[in-house]
Amino acid sequence: MNIINPFVNNTLFANASVLLARFGLSAIFILAGLNKIQYFDGNAQYMASAGLPAELLPLVIAFELIGGVFILTGLLSRVTALAFAGFSVVSAVLFHANLADQMQFIMFFKNIAMAGGFLMLAAHGAGQWSIDQVLSNKVSTQKQAA
Repeated sequence: MNIINPFVNNTLFANASVLLARFGLSAIFILAGLNKIQYFDGNAQYMASAGLPAELLPLVIAFELIGGVFILTGLLSRVTALAFAGFSVVSAVLFHANLADQMQFIMFFKNIAMAGGFLMLAAHGAGQWSIDQVLSNKVSTQKQAA
């Protein structure tokens, strides 16, 4: 194994790593969306306390659940990852900007770190084990047949 780049000549390791990364990035949003459904009123009040209309909550829930599934499955992953990167930064600024509070400090930089992970996903794609790859292979096959 190459210590500097363990992915060289090891596609299984690379593919498994990208899949696990997508799982980790998607899980927090899928679970957050489900939590927002379960505790809808409390989440609506929390959004309102940040100056956002509570009517946006269903859109946030849909974004987290649908986008989370897209990231997990690797469907439209680059565009979805860019959207989640922006969402993570905006959420950090709107809800976790009180950096004097240790918990808010941690939550702020958790969001920034997730944005970084999403930007990596946007730059490099969902990998071989993704719906994006299946669709890309079908398009390539159709072009070769034509």
